[in-house]
Amino acid sequence: MQWPSAQPPPPGTQPPAAYPYSAATAFTPVQVRQTFGQPYSAAPPASYPPPPAYGPLPTHPPATQLHTNPAAPLTAASPSTTQEPAKKKIDWPESVRNYVQRSFQTSNLDPSVTRAEMEAKLKETISYANDQGHMYSVNWEKMPLPQEMIKEERARARALQQASNFSALSISPTSSKKRKSTDFSEGAAPPWRNGQNRLEDRITFNADKRPAPVEEAQSKTQSKFQKQLEKRQKRFDGGYKSTYREPTPPPSDGPVVGTCETLEKRYLRLTAPPVPSVVRPERVLRQTLELLKRKWKKEQNYSYICDQFKSMRQDLTVQRIKNEFTVEVYEIHARIALEKGDLGEYNQCQTQLKALYKMGIKGKSIEFKAYRILYFIHTANRTALNDVLADLTAAEKEEEAIKHALDVRSALALGNYHRFFRLYNDTPNMGAYLMDMFVGRERLAALCNICKAYKPDVPLRFVTEELYFESDADAAQFILDYQGQDLLEDRDGTVVFLTGKAKELFEGPRKAAFSRVDIKGQI
Repeated sequence: MQWPSAQPPPPGTQPPAAYPYSAATAFTPVQVRQTFGQPYSAAPPASYPPPPAYGPLPTHPPATQLHTNPAAPLTAASPSTTQEPAKKKIDWPESVRNYVQRSFQTSNLDPSVTRAEMEAKLKETISYANDQGHMYSVNWEKMPLPQEMIKEERARARALQQASNFSALSISPTSSKKRKSTDFSEGAAPPWRNGQNRLEDRITFNADKRPAPVEEAQSKTQSKFQKQLEKRQKRFDGGYKSTYREPTPPPSDGPVVGTCETLEKRYLRLTAPPVPSVVRPERVLRQTLELLKRKWKKEQNYSYICDQFKSMRQDLTVQRIKNEFTVEVYEIHARIALEKGDLGEYNQCQTQLKALYKMGIKGKSIEFKAYRILYFIHTANRTALNDVLADLTAAEKEEEAIKHALDVRSALALGNYHRFFRLYNDTPNMGAYLMDMFVGRERLAALCNICKAYKPDVPLRFVTEELYFESDADAAQFILDYQGQDLLEDRDGTVVFLTGKAKELFEGPRKAAFSRVDIKGQI
């Protein structure tokens, strides 16, 4: 377009009063904005003459474009409108954007939740996180979607409504902790139906420790777990009674001195400091030991004897009694456990005996050191076995029981099964009970060697004598236990063992028998 002959005023200056509007002007002149803090005047200055009527003016762009298009003319504000302070700009992390996009994905939409409800919940959640400064600390990947929060609130509201209805219909009042319908004023709507009373406003929190939405979900789980713990505690207290307990007295500095005169007492694991009235002193424990010796010889009830010995050991421990009587109690319990094959209890006893012997307390140390060597041979614990051998003195190695245990170890290390079974036949003390626990695997190993060295067959009597079975029937049963029924043959009244056909029959069981042994209570 062509400007008229009169030149327009320079930018940023007021036009003179005589400056006329051009017929070609297609816009409404406004006062030039000098600063960013003041709004435009609603009316043109008095010096501006009214625009001439040259027909309809071009249509102005919509108000939404005035803030985005700097070239478009600005709309004048009303004189009565005061400018509102600028809102704080929210910093949108990428995780928040992804959270919003994930909320509106088609796969996550719920027909029961409207878009308006979702947008309101999104605005509430993100605004709260921004106000609390949790925009970057909240894990938005695990944040429940708005539709999930809304459904959870609805379910909670229905549950509370049902609980209040049930309380109103019940005949007799109960001591339920749930809210009743009488808790609300007549005609007043419940708080979950009031739009101004949000879910988080109905939960009491410390003002400085109000959790974010993610923390609210975690607190619900913790609250449920706490209720379960309280119910369980009430059951242990004998019903739903007061859970108050007297404070536990502080433990005394010195050992407990027992005053109980009962000879027999069941073993119970301690869950609190021991009470002197239920602990037997050493004088009573000596009488208990003599009673248990007589009962063991007469009744042979291992369950009862083991329980009584554990109770005696507990009373000795809490009173810190460590003398020759303590050693005697542990030694007798260890021998009885060996006789019944209870390696767990035996190992606990031998561990305590090792510490007591190290303190210089007298006892059957030679006997139990030999047992310890045989025990580590059974468990195939080479490290512990080497430690025991390193602690032996030259004089101890000459003792009969220890010398026998060392010979057993040497025979097995050399693969000399003939010597091993001769030693098994001549075991001092109660070492045979320990050797019984691993003689079966050694017989398998020896039988594999016999099958390789003697072919095509050997008399069954030879196997009985070499592997030290009590009879030929026991030797035959041992072979039959490993599906060797085809390896026994009767020839003119003599049963022979067909070693040439054995092949790899005993190799698999031998490898399985030599796998690592795991004993309960082993240290």
